[in-house]
Amino acid sequence: MAVNKKKIIVPNSYVGQRADSVIHELMPEYSRSKIQSWIKKGFIRIDLQNFSTKKKIIGGELIDIDIQPEDEANQFEPEDIDLEIVYDDDDIMVINKPTNMVVHPAAGNWSGTLLNGILYHFPNNSKLPRAGIVHRLDKNTTGLMVVAKNEIAQFNLIKQLQSKSVYREYRAIVWGQVMVKSGVIEKPIGRHPHIRVKMAVNSINGKEAITCYEVLERFSIHTYLKCILKTGRTHQIRVHMQDNKSPIVGDPTYGLKKIIPTRSMTENFKNETLKFERQALHAKVLGLIHPITNKSLKWEIDLPEDMKNLLELIRKESVKDILEESFKINKDFFVSGEQVYEDDEDLEFDDE
Repeated sequence: MAVNKKKIIVPNSYVGQRADSVIHELMPEYSRSKIQSWIKKGFIRIDLQNFSTKKKIIGGELIDIDIQPEDEANQFEPEDIDLEIVYDDDDIMVINKPTNMVVHPAAGNWSGTLLNGILYHFPNNSKLPRAGIVHRLDKNTTGLMVVAKNEIAQFNLIKQLQSKSVYREYRAIVWGQVMVKSGVIEKPIGRHPHIRVKMAVNSINGKEAITCYEVLERFSIHTYLKCILKTGRTHQIRVHMQDNKSPIVGDPTYGLKKIIPTRSMTENFKNETLKFERQALHAKVLGLIHPITNKSLKWEIDLPEDMKNLLELIRKESVKDILEESFKINKDFFVSGEQVYEDDEDLEFDDE
């Protein structure tokens, strides 16, 4: 997309005022924050020189402005992004989403998303709402997602999600010993009362949220869980695990700031677990009724390499037997909420 250029001679009446404020007043169609961003990136120059936003105007300056195309204009542009397609027919596709991929464009992530990749590989999906996306995984959660390829399939999949008939099974590596072999967490989830971009168990304004879990392996200070979603609220598993005092390893929003030091951990063990770069959460199994053929379908994929390696390290370094004094999570070690994901917009049907 071509960049428009504009030149302005600053009237003498603006003498002594800040440059960013003057440019905003001369170009009110653009926000002051956008103009400040353009100044910092060198898209606006005064007398052919870069300058700071605090520069004072003396009058008569020549301002050159390279007007940048709106980032949002790229949100529905096809992009040649590799997609691991597990299943594909005329009506649906199932994708194994990698880590560090946003599903749907949002502020700060207007391109490079799963949606952009879908539009490249399946151009007809441009005719569908959200390019056929009916649910999502967080940016750094990996695993299986279904995407519709026509309106009939999309409507049917949405109905299946609403009726809670889609089977979604996850694997999670969490801090602490989950002592109960299996259980159900049934606590409503809504916006955090003080941090808008964060979710929380909210008995006043929250929506129904049900997560079933089963302990697959229990270690000295970690547990490997199978989690099954009965509902699909934003960050559901992550919020429920934090509320259960077993936050997910690597979760920057609902996890641990640091670990309580224990003599059972080697230095390497501490470093590898504390520096795990994402929430250790993976959508492993997906089951649904095909929207056209009505056949029952199910897909399963292996853990990604980073979670495999983490699990192997935990197995190697930890004592599997339950200790006499179980590892307890101290509430002081929870993340306070300053770190949040950039892609925290709501979809109607959000996963985990």
